[in-house]
Amino acid sequence: MNQPSPARKLPWICTALLLALCSGARAQSFEMLDNKPLKEVWLNAGFYSYHFQRDKNLNDSNPGIGAEYRFSTVASATAGRFYNSDRMYSNYVGVYYQPLTFGPFRLGAVVGAFDGYPKTRNGGWFPAVIPTISYEYKSVGVNVAVIPSYKDRLYGALSVQLKLKVFE
Repeated sequence: MNQPSPARKLPWICTALLLALCSGARAQSFEMLDNKPLKEVWLNAGFYSYHFQRDKNLNDSNPGIGAEYRFSTVASATAGRFYNSDRMYSNYVGVYYQPLTFGPFRLGAVVGAFDGYPKTRNGGWFPAVIPTISYEYKSVGVNVAVIPSYKDRLYGALSVQLKLKVFE
């Protein structure tokens, strides 16, 4: 019997890990988060993306530099630059809106714009809405995004971004 490669198992492993973390949240349920002001600055060094279309020879390692300013418990502004899946440089700006919690996880989406993808608007800016889950603990955090595929222009991925809080 033909066994799937470890690379094909990664999305399922990540999903199982997230479910295990969520189940450890003391039988929490989805709740709306109170909107309270914050002043936090987070920095990141890009992303790691596991692309769903493994046969396209896409770049999974997306180093870069980015910042996130969390101005409330439900929202933050973000901007940065990274080396994208098509091996080109991309810039991004956006706003995370995550009004739901599940245990220690924030759920929502980032609404923003990207550039640098040659098959999308000739590398120019385009809008995007990307579902996200975030987890923050003291001065470390992670954003996990599910990037949808769009025709043959953008390739879907599970993207992980580690971040450090540098100001509070």
